[in-house]
Amino acid sequence: MRLEGRTAVITGAASGIGRATAELFAANGAHVLLGDIAEANGQEAAAAIRAKGGGADYFRLDVTDAASIEAFRKQALERRPHVDIVANVAGWGRTEPFVQNTPEFWRKVIDLNLMGPIAVTRAFVEPMIARGAGKIVTVSSDAGRVGSLGETVYSAAKGGAIAFTKSLARELARYNITVNCVCPGPTDTPLLAAVPDKIKEAFTRVTPMRRLAKSSEVADAILFFASAQSDFVTGQVLSVSGGLTMAG
Repeated sequence: MRLEGRTAVITGAASGIGRATAELFAANGAHVLLGDIAEANGQEAAAAIRAKGGGADYFRLDVTDAASIEAFRKQALERRPHVDIVANVAGWGRTEPFVQNTPEFWRKVIDLNLMGPIAVTRAFVEPMIARGAGKIVTVSSDAGRVGSLGETVYSAAKGGAIAFTKSLARELARYNITVNCVCPGPTDTPLLAAVPDKIKEAFTRVTPMRRLAKSSEVADAILFFASAQSDFVTGQVLSVSGGLTMAG
């Protein structure tokens, strides 16, 4: 699943699934534009890719801030003539009972997990329409398909990302642009590292394959949707969860 000559924007690319995706895309020939709010980690991730002979640039990106998205867009298009692939990977959540949530918490979760992918996609989609080609991949979560205890608003936001994917896929199919969604289950990332061990152990017990996903395994699914091997696949949702949900 080679990506030679392609330019890919990847959000949340400084760590976890986003970094694994950037590394995999670059290893398969893409020039990757890493966006993340974590500047030191983002610069290091891009440098590591370049050290292996890949093409990579890092630009600071806060997907919850319209001015930051516009600045990222301008920097991306100054560096590369156009963007072929947008991978919306940035996201965030915290396990907490709904009745303990604050409105500020709701807003942060919704802005990062739903409005962020919408806004980043909007920033790059018009040139794709003009060229009649493009790939958009959003990382949602199986929480958005079946719900998740202690992640009610997060599940709602991720469910919205799935619906956004399906609707946009219908709208953009006529322009030869595919729009798909990857839904990880519990994955061994820095975000999950903050979860208590007993919860991680519970995730492992209820997963039929009896382990957490690796970031690289989620990146493999993102690569499929970003590659020519999925040119006739759009509006689809793929779970990478070791059989945890088996959602229909």
